[in-house]
Amino acid sequence: MHRGLHLMMAGALAVASLPVCAQSAWKPEKTVELIVGSSAGTGTDRVARLMERIWREKKVMDVPVTVVNRPGGGGAVSWAYLTQRGGDPHHILITSYNIVTAHISGRSKLTLTDFTPISLMAREYIVYSVRADSPIKNVADLCGVLKKDAGALPAGVSSAAGGANHIALGRLVKACGIDVTKMKVVIFSGTNEALAGLLGGHVGIFVNSASATAGAFQNGQIRPLAVAAPQRLAGIYATVPTVREAGFPVIAENWRLAIAAKGISDAQAAYWEGALKRLTESEEWLQELEKNYLPNNALSRSDTERYIKEQYGEIKVILTDLGRAGSAPR
Repeated sequence: MHRGLHLMMAGALAVASLPVCAQSAWKPEKTVELIVGSSAGTGTDRVARLMERIWREKKVMDVPVTVVNRPGGGGAVSWAYLTQRGGDPHHILITSYNIVTAHISGRSKLTLTDFTPISLMAREYIVYSVRADSPIKNVADLCGVLKKDAGALPAGVSSAAGGANHIALGRLVKACGIDVTKMKVVIFSGTNEALAGLLGGHVGIFVNSASATAGAFQNGQIRPLAVAAPQRLAGIYATVPTVREAGFPVIAENWRLAIAAKGISDAQAAYWEGALKRLTESEEWLQELEKNYLPNNALSRSDTERYIKEQYGEIKVILTDLGRAGSAPR
């Protein structure tokens, strides 16, 4: 009897020690599509191609992985493409914050309940910057200027009204005690255009991700006032305070989020959770994070679902304040 008990315990320990994808009792049976809602060469596309390379080189799966670009509609084309593959576990979509903001703003009827969230692989934190020769030295200075006249210092954001950068601006302005509707905002089509607007004096504040801000910061063209992260970022941002350090409880981010089709089984979802865990723990992925000033804070499937539900409510509040919340189309 004791021997049988020992064997049972040993078996249980052996199963517990297996990687998630081994425990899942399912694996891909045909080519996997890694779907991207933007064109080849974009940031998300580069991430997807890095994922494909890591999985291939580490022999994570026995089938080919191909990157499929479905650009258009701020991600909406790719979301629709995935919904048409309901129940098929051979499709993984890399998306962003837009999948939540588009639903809240009424631009899309789809939300994350129409998919199977697998992993929030990375969070990209937002930086608030001014020109290097600006008299504004910190967040307190910025709030002081805006409190006197909220429209005196236009802010440049890209690449869409109601997107992650616009929300980040709204979060900070609201934390300063200012009516966000009084703030003057210029929406640029891209990062380069927004940066040119700042350097040309057309706007006074540049709101964008740490990676998008880094080049102009290194060149001495701009001065980051603060980063909206839980703690300071590494590298060149080590000297840049967080907004929290300045006394304002603001965190603002964009996402690199992996989702699958709705209706896949728990075993299939567990397989992808395991495959993504191997990816986000790989040296190549960690180097990608470091290069783009991204902390290593990937979330499990359950934590991803819980976190996004929490964030949905917060995002809806600020989009409502910005006048960007609406009814989803039918």
